[in-house]
Amino acid sequence: MDLLPPIALGTWSWGQGFAGGDTVFGHHLTEQDLRPVFSAAMAAGLNLWDTAAAYGAGTSESMLGRFVRDEARSEVLLSTKFTPQLASADAANPVAEMLAGSCERLGTDHIDLYWIHNPTQLNHWTRHLVPLLQQGRIRRVGVSNHNLAQIRQVNQTLGEAGFALSAVQNHYSLLYRSSEQAGILDHCREQGITFFAYMVLEQGALSGRYGVGRPLPEGSVRAATYNPVLAQLQRLTDTMREIGQPHGASVAQVAMAWAIAKGTVPIVGVTRVAQVQEAAAAGRLQLTPGEMQALEALAAQAGVDTRGAWERPMHG
Repeated sequence: MDLLPPIALGTWSWGQGFAGGDTVFGHHLTEQDLRPVFSAAMAAGLNLWDTAAAYGAGTSESMLGRFVRDEARSEVLLSTKFTPQLASADAANPVAEMLAGSCERLGTDHIDLYWIHNPTQLNHWTRHLVPLLQQGRIRRVGVSNHNLAQIRQVNQTLGEAGFALSAVQNHYSLLYRSSEQAGILDHCREQGITFFAYMVLEQGALSGRYGVGRPLPEGSVRAATYNPVLAQLQRLTDTMREIGQPHGASVAQVAMAWAIAKGTVPIVGVTRVAQVQEAAAAGRLQLTPGEMQALEALAAQAGVDTRGAWERPMHG
């Protein structure tokens, strides 16, 4: 792909309502809260923004779009997604219809990286992407939450039309390495496909901000998922803190640096300026092979399965 920043910034937590920041993360963020976050990121060279029509039923895209309109379009890289479950059954090209809605909310006439959000009706949507690529309405195509066989199938279909898959976006963290174990990271490396790792910080559980005495916000989906296992993660996050201290790096930066060292582009959700600054600095932290091995061993010992309810196993 074109030159990318070492870290992409996620806006899943920006929207409100269905699958939005309030229900999933326990956030209630306004434009006033988030505009400084966007500005700080652009100033730091973190210009790749990941969103989806499904996040907060389009409200994440709308919020991001209000900020994008104040920038030169060429300075911003926009990544958003077609979610099959939200597709119109009546549209001649359901992908084009959802893309048009995303473009309107984002204030743009094209998307730099457009994703098939999950493998529902695998490869059915790929043919609908081709005219959009030909027209330049989408510049690159990616697939999210796909396993290796599914990735190959979509790429083959694109290849028959003269295009190629540019990116894969899967859940990947110290606690959830299914894509690595299934050979997806190796395949992406061999084929020149960029692997984007989402939930690198496990919705904050690997950020160092939360622990047994500091649980995640009650009433949110992430609290129900992670609060019961915070004690199991204590040794891992303590070691991450120890590894980061000599470098002046936080637990979250160690998690990001680990993912970068694995050859991935982490997608990190940002809601505060301090998080942007943290992400910008994480790209400069280099872990030793010994530190990588120690972290991976402790993560395995934690015995925590963080596969999301929407995810299918990557093997097979």
